[in-house]
Amino acid sequence: MLARDGHRPTIFERFETPQPVGSGLMLQPVGLAVLGELGLADTLITRGARIDRLFGRAGRSVVLDVRYGALGRRAGFGVGIHRASLFATLHDAASAAGIPIEAGRAISASRHDRDGRRLIFADGGDSAPFDLVIDALGSRSALAPPSNGALTYGALWASLDWPGTPFDTCALEQRYYRASRMTGVLPIGIPPGAASEKAAFFWSLRRDRLDDWRAAGLTVWKEEVRALWPATEPLLAQITDAEQLTFAQYAHRTLATPAEPALIHIGDAWHSTSPQLGQGVNMALLDAWAVAKALREREEIADALPHAIALRRRHVALYQAMSRLFTPVYQSDSRMLPMLRDWLVGPLSRIWPATLIQAAMVSGLAGNPLPVLGLDARD
Repeated sequence: MLARDGHRPTIFERFETPQPVGSGLMLQPVGLAVLGELGLADTLITRGARIDRLFGRAGRSVVLDVRYGALGRRAGFGVGIHRASLFATLHDAASAAGIPIEAGRAISASRHDRDGRRLIFADGGDSAPFDLVIDALGSRSALAPPSNGALTYGALWASLDWPGTPFDTCALEQRYYRASRMTGVLPIGIPPGAASEKAAFFWSLRRDRLDDWRAAGLTVWKEEVRALWPATEPLLAQITDAEQLTFAQYAHRTLATPAEPALIHIGDAWHSTSPQLGQGVNMALLDAWAVAKALREREEIADALPHAIALRRRHVALYQAMSRLFTPVYQSDSRMLPMLRDWLVGPLSRIWPATLIQAAMVSGLAGNPLPVLGLDARD
């Protein structure tokens, strides 16, 4: 975005060879709107798997049934995709634009002086001064205050061969026991280097029980998963080593001041949540678009940064609040909340207007963010 507007960006990357980390994610209509403006949405839709529905059961009770089609004329769809597919598409676009990437440059801090803002690297060196540093280092960014909002529950993730029947090729499916056990399957298309379609498989787990999980071994864990969702057997059969599973930790954080002189935080560096609403990458894309838009509309960077934050603040606050509200319903040790979910909220959520509200939340369209940013949702 910035290079197309005539700026001269440089990307600093901590890995010696830039590469993605993680498994599957969901691109929502709001994220696809940004990618569409970059001419990249069609490529990613082809590389991923179209998602029309989010569906979950607790025992025999349907407690999650969100359909994008409930939005009517505004309806879009999600895209289940491997992080490697998104990474490769964006990396190729940055390379094609001639944007320099300095690899092997782990960042430990920054320093602002009269010449601009310099990055300080872990090896003790520093960069030339920049007019603006955009911090996209995530929730553990060294350029932002440390987060104290670590969530009790995280999740084990693996990318596996798509198992086929009985899983829905156009749905994120989940199964729950109370709020303390959750497993899910998300189709993610064909990642780079893969020969066939893949699925992201995940299992909810308390952070403080990770060592116990490792010590108990895969056999014990697989029995627990089968008991919750017997249909996952073809996926479990592909897991023969605990190293195939990556543990993801989550945190709630919202910086009160997401910008400083010549520095702005975006994505998880500004606001991170649990993945329950599937908004992480989409919120980051909207942040990036807001920064580019603000730099077009304000002559001075000092004026552009508060403008970018103002463009995003209401939407960010709304989704941070919704994440705090819904996360304990699906990931916590509570017994009362899942009972309310299963016996009251679940049935009511399948009745209009709850169907419309849920679809707007999941798609990222709650709070009407696109018109504020001068964007339109894709058909």
